[in-house]
Amino acid sequence: MRALLIFLFALLTLPLTGQPVFSQSDDLKALRREIEALKEEQRALRREIQALTNSLRERSGSSVRDVRDLTISVGRGPFRGNDKAVLTLIEFSDYQCPYCGRHARETFPQIRRDYVDTGRLKYVFRHFPIEAIHPDAFKAAEAALCAGEQGKYWEMHGHLFANQTDLGSARLLLHAQAFALDPQLFRQCLEGAKRAAEVRQDLEDGQRAGVRATPTFFLGFTAAQDSQIRSVRMIVGAQPYARFKEAIETLLASQPQDSQK
Repeated sequence: MRALLIFLFALLTLPLTGQPVFSQSDDLKALRREIEALKEEQRALRREIQALTNSLRERSGSSVRDVRDLTISVGRGPFRGNDKAVLTLIEFSDYQCPYCGRHARETFPQIRRDYVDTGRLKYVFRHFPIEAIHPDAFKAAEAALCAGEQGKYWEMHGHLFANQTDLGSARLLLHAQAFALDPQLFRQCLEGAKRAAEVRQDLEDGQRAGVRATPTFFLGFTAAQDSQIRSVRMIVGAQPYARFKEAIETLLASQPQDSQK
């Protein structure tokens, strides 16, 4: 009885203190809003850092350089073009990287038209998500590979680059609907991290090859074993088509006899 009276007294006196009954809940909501604001500021800072990094890289004057005697595995990366082409171009890229997106939209279509579709160049895409500044990039890479299990890798690849600011996990499931994928299979693959090990392998191979930023490309002669290339040129950044053309034409003109298929 005494406990009940104390409880009732407390309820009666609460309004007199000037504090709302649900003040703790309101405080939690305010705290959550502050946290979300901080997260958005962090994301904006990451974008600025990425833009500055790529800008400095493009101005460095070392966008194309020789890297002879460097052998790079093509891994299980998706590819376009002639599997037996004399030259192979490997791109290490990140679906949230704005410069990677620019290359995909503006430069690669020209490379594809002149060299990939004509059978002179094999193009391989390998994933290099830089999670420190692009928190959604790793899962986006998984999504592309999961779509590939249903024969829609390149469709999802292009769609992700076209929607670089909308790559949250929930949105990836919606993006998959654009290609009539089996939603259950796609969800199981994505949420079960089925292809995560493959993305991590791409990252490790890129780091061993000297990749420090995206996009980074390695151009070289296809080795006797189709799983590797002997890299001759390293191209860093979203460079104009002319730089790729010059590098490709130079190597095509000097291809070694043992590279012939």
